[in-house]
Amino acid sequence: MTMPAQRPGKSRQDYETPPDLIEAVTRRWGPLEFDLAATAQNAKAPEFFTPARNALLQKWDCRDGIAWLNPPYQHIGKWARKCADADTNGGRILMLVPASIGSMWFYRHVWKVAHVIALCGRITFVGCSAPYPKDCMICEYGHPDPGFEVWKWNRSNQ
Repeated sequence: MTMPAQRPGKSRQDYETPPDLIEAVTRRWGPLEFDLAATAQNAKAPEFFTPARNALLQKWDCRDGIAWLNPPYQHIGKWARKCADADTNGGRILMLVPASIGSMWFYRHVWKVAHVIALCGRITFVGCSAPYPKDCMICEYGHPDPGFEVWKWNRSNQ
């Protein structure tokens, strides 16, 4: 399989986060407690919302824990708004998305709301033979400083 094709609104929406990124994330933040958009086959945490449970209709309660979110990229704005509106209760929501800093969803629901972590090193999603064609970022909701940083997450890039 090759990298995801650029077909806005028609691309596959369920690319799985690669294990090397999840390992880096857990080294940095600790174990993931909840996956907000997953299936039983690709969940990155013991508890998760499936498409059938529709995470956008559920209450997100992080309770001092870490929630992971690799949402479908077709409608990132809905997911970013849900993250911005969520009461993290001292926990964190980590949303992996393309670094689309010129988009309205970024301006409305990420900028000055979340701590933005630009990922230095492209991501190769599970099942793909090439890296994703865009830079990605993790938006950290619940962080006390909604700032910006660059993270060399992949040890082979250091």
